[in-house]
Amino acid sequence: MDPSTGPKLLGFDVILVGSILAGIAAVAVLVAIYSAVTIKDPMAKRVKALEGRREELKSGLVTSSAKKRQSLVRKTDTTEKIKDTLGNMKVLQQSQVDIVQQKLAWAGIRNKELAVLIIGLRMILPIVLGGTAFVLLYLVEIYPDWQMKRVMALAAALFAGYKGPEIYLSNIAKKRSDAIRKGLPDALDLLVICAEAGLTVDAAFNRVAKELGRAYPELGDEFALTAIELSFLNERKKAFDNLAYRVNLEAVKGVVTTMIQTERYGTPLASALRVLSAEFRNERMMRAEEKAARLPAIMTVPLIMFILPVLFIVILGPAACSIADAFSGGIG
Repeated sequence: MDPSTGPKLLGFDVILVGSILAGIAAVAVLVAIYSAVTIKDPMAKRVKALEGRREELKSGLVTSSAKKRQSLVRKTDTTEKIKDTLGNMKVLQQSQVDIVQQKLAWAGIRNKELAVLIIGLRMILPIVLGGTAFVLLYLVEIYPDWQMKRVMALAAALFAGYKGPEIYLSNIAKKRSDAIRKGLPDALDLLVICAEAGLTVDAAFNRVAKELGRAYPELGDEFALTAIELSFLNERKKAFDNLAYRVNLEAVKGVVTTMIQTERYGTPLASALRVLSAEFRNERMMRAEEKAARLPAIMTVPLIMFILPVLFIVILGPAACSIADAFSGGIG
């Protein structure tokens, strides 16, 4: 049988398209089965970074002097060259570096030297993307009918090159903050149990990190790092301040303030954490109720555009066909 004589729909071979879709579905099923069978430990990739931080603290590299704190920064030849180049161009400011380092910390990236690379990309990418867009739109003229659209496309390329790295970091930080927010009430409940059981603060943080490492790997990572810093830093307040610096959540800042106050004034830790846990649970419930209240308004547009027309066709279609057949029979 000639393949060209096969059934066609909108100019496409139905058998060929069906075979391709069946192959894609089979591959998707295999990938889903592989993902379900091979369960990986989400904390496995973070153990190496935590151990490196532990070794740094053991070696006494973290001290109160600013000069030695500078020696902790992992420097590479690439970042040093970029830093020198930007410094010679008079475009590298310490305030910019601090802002980008803060965003890297919120995204869970420990290497602060990448801040210089991000600032360098904000200068290079607009030139690269803008130049590519200018060549394609004005010299090659891949879309000759575009007039004002060319200007808009060029502006979009420049904007994507300048804001692209920052938007990428912001998205990672937002997802990480949401994951930490979900597990924070459970972590505080476990901290209360550990405190009432007589464990020290660093031991309690370490225990909570082990218990919640699989369910909430981001929160377990932060608690494990805080436990390491509590064990080795000279000032315990610095460890809590580092936790507030790394997580962009007001709830975590409230926990840090509570921990610092209990360390300073000797107030009961378990009762304070219990109150915070109840507040965070109420906040999580109110956020869920808010999303549920918005659901009818969000579903209105899909209901009108997709569900109601299909429903009308299913209900009125047979009646319309019967009426059409009756009229055609009567006419005949």
